[in-house]
Amino acid sequence: MSANILALFYLISGVLFILALRGLSSPETSRQGNLFGIIGMAIAIGVTFLSVGNFSTGFLYVLGFLLIGGSVGAFIAYKIPMTAMPELVAGFHSLVGLAAVFVAISAFLNPEVFNLGSSGNIKIASLIEMSLGAAIGAITFTGSIIAFLKLRGIMSGSPITFMGQHFLNLALGLILFGLIYYLCKTQIDTWFWIIILISFLVGVLLIIPIGGADMPVVISMLNSYSGWAAAGIGFTLENTALIITGALVGSSGAILSYIMCKGMNRSFFNVILGGFGGTDQSLSQTGKEQRPVKSGNADDAAFLMKNASSVIIVPGYGMAVAQAQHALREMVDALKKNGVKVTYAIHPVAGRMPGHMNVLLAEANVPYDEVFELEEINNDFANCDVAYVIGANDVTNPVAKTDPQSPIYGMPILDVEKSKSVLFVKRSLSPGYAGIDNDLFYRDNTLMLFSDAKKMTDDIIKNL
Repeated sequence: MSANILALFYLISGVLFILALRGLSSPETSRQGNLFGIIGMAIAIGVTFLSVGNFSTGFLYVLGFLLIGGSVGAFIAYKIPMTAMPELVAGFHSLVGLAAVFVAISAFLNPEVFNLGSSGNIKIASLIEMSLGAAIGAITFTGSIIAFLKLRGIMSGSPITFMGQHFLNLALGLILFGLIYYLCKTQIDTWFWIIILISFLVGVLLIIPIGGADMPVVISMLNSYSGWAAAGIGFTLENTALIITGALVGSSGAILSYIMCKGMNRSFFNVILGGFGGTDQSLSQTGKEQRPVKSGNADDAAFLMKNASSVIIVPGYGMAVAQAQHALREMVDALKKNGVKVTYAIHPVAGRMPGHMNVLLAEANVPYDEVFELEEINNDFANCDVAYVIGANDVTNPVAKTDPQSPIYGMPILDVEKSKSVLFVKRSLSPGYAGIDNDLFYRDNTLMLFSDAKKMTDDIIKNL
């Protein structure tokens, strides 16, 4: 295949990736966006194989591993529940980073194969590209592993910090740049391996101080890292499709991280340096024992909602864990039959990854025009009869507006406390992922419904 035809197909693939991102920006066009992305990737992979021109034994090995990896990935994606999607994304990001490291190692050990020069005399530009690709890939790999462990509950979601951690990260970052300089100057193999090892360590140190409440930002940030790693390796391999794909993923991930941080009213730099969860949970628990709460049952909740003129549903991770989205849709349909106006309020960082709640509601076929973002619906709570909070916690906590000492102070929240009545579905009074008590539990207009989200919603349906 000629270089011109190859470039043309890579350009078509890049255009399809751009259309995929455009489609994924809205729930209505997300299926079409996914289709564009699939077609673009199929073209990129197919053309890359055809450009090799030598169907040797090595090619068969690659094809075999591609089929095995694709089958495993498809099986995992098919079997994984929606509640585990955040850790699945983190796990897949780690593989992208590791792939970048392996490709960089291969290029460094076999520069002649990639037309990068000869061993000990690799082009300076290629050394910089593969070093940056390997470093970012290694950081992505170990950082994603830590994120996966936190999301899966294997590692505590609370920030893990130690004295001088930020200075250590800064020092390691400077050392990495210094090592890349010496690698380019001397081309000594040892420097390359040290760069990779330090990058693995940096990935761990960057993510362990980030608390569970910041996980949506971490997911989008790691997504960005994986893209830049791929772009760096794309320059090394002189592969246009890989450069375009990596740049799109890297830039879109960075933009999404910015949007998420804006939704939390925090700087991206602040999130990287440390997460939520600095409050002593034992103090929160003690406070809860001393403060009375009102609790009710499904019959109370059904009575309040059936006699309301408007109800706003606020979904959170608790809904995802209980897989209550289908029961919630059934409850809303019953309320609509009684003439009740029902809408959904989504916080930018609800759940464990960007758009987590939107995906779950779409899975239950909730109409898109009933789902509103924070800035679109927040003013409606003051005129709302009932706010039904199903598993959301930190994103409804009023202390974000009142307590300067709170680790979530300044984060925009859903103003559910302004509703005439708040029905809060939660298993217990335990703190949310941010590790702090929710002042909303103790408000006079709040009725706690202590139960599994799906069971409580099913019971409300029966009473309706």
